[in-house]
Amino acid sequence: MSKSRRQERAEEKRIKKIEAKECEYNLIKKPTNVLFNAILTVLSFFSLIPFVFVIIISLTDEESLAMNGYRFIPKKWSLHAYQYIVEAGESIIRSYGVTIFVTVVGTLLGLFLIGTYAYALSRKTYAFKSFFTKVITIPMLFSGGMIANYLIITKVLMLKDSVWALILPLAMNSFNVIVMRTFFKTSIPDSVVESAKIDGASEWRLFFQIVIPMALPGLATIGLFLTLGYWNDWFNAMMYIDNQDWIPLQYLLIKIESSIDFLANNKAMMGVEGIQAAANMPKETIKMAIVVISTLPIIFAYPFFQRYFVNGLTIGAVKE
Repeated sequence: MSKSRRQERAEEKRIKKIEAKECEYNLIKKPTNVLFNAILTVLSFFSLIPFVFVIIISLTDEESLAMNGYRFIPKKWSLHAYQYIVEAGESIIRSYGVTIFVTVVGTLLGLFLIGTYAYALSRKTYAFKSFFTKVITIPMLFSGGMIANYLIITKVLMLKDSVWALILPLAMNSFNVIVMRTFFKTSIPDSVVESAKIDGASEWRLFFQIVIPMALPGLATIGLFLTLGYWNDWFNAMMYIDNQDWIPLQYLLIKIESSIDFLANNKAMMGVEGIQAAANMPKETIKMAIVVISTLPIIFAYPFFQRYFVNGLTIGAVKE
C-alpha cells in the first residue's frame, strides 16, 4: 500500500473520530432526557388546567356557582349556559358559517398575497426590491389611524356591509411579509431557482411547483397566524357590518354577552317578568361557555399546522 493511501485512511479515521465525539457531545444523556420530558409533561399539564377549568365552570349550575364559588368538581352540573346560546339557533349557525368562510378565504388570500410579495423581495435579481421593502416597512412604523381606515373601506372601496370588509383588512401584514421574506432568503437556494429557469420553468410554475413545497414550514406558520386573526376578529365586524347576515361568530357572542349584562344590570326597569328573566339567565357561566365555543374549533385546527409550526418559528435562525 502506498504512503499516500495510508495517509488518506489515517485522515479518514481521524475525521470519523472527530465526528463521533461531536455526536457524543450533542447527544443528551438518558437520565437528563427523562428529566426534561418529565418537566415538559408537567408544564404541559399545567398549561391545560386553565382551559379545562373554563369548561368545568361553563358546565356548572349558575346558583351553585354563586353559592359555592369556582370548583373543579361543582356541586351541581348544568347545560343551561349552552342551552341559552343555542336558543339563538339560526343566528349562531349563520355566524359560524360566516366565520368559517371568512377564515378559510382570508387565510388562502393572505397566504397568496404575502407569499408572492415576500418571494419577490427575497430575490436578489428583483430590480425594485429596495423600494417595495421600504413600502412594506412603512405600516410597521406609521399608521393612518382608525378614521383613515374607515374612510378607505367604506367610501373608497365601498365595502360597507360586505364580507370583503372582514377579509381584506387582515389579508396583508407587514410583519408576516418580513418573516416570509427571511424564510425564502435562507431556505430557498439560488441554485434551485436558477436550475428551474434553465429548464424553462416560468415564474408562476417555479413559485407553485418548486418554491411553495420547500416553503411549507414558513407558510404553515403564517397560515396559523392568519387563521387565528380571522377567527378571533370582531372589531372589523363592529366597524363595517350592520347587516345581520354577515355578523361573524365572535361579534355575535360579544353581543349576546352585552345583552345579558344589560338585562342583569337593568332588571329593575323591566318589571316582574324582567326580574324573573334576569334571575334565570346564566350570567357567569355563559361567559365561560362563550370562551369554549369560540376556542374549541381553533384548537382542533392547530394539529394540522403543528407538523410545520416549530420549523417555521425558527425561520432563519440557523443556516448551514
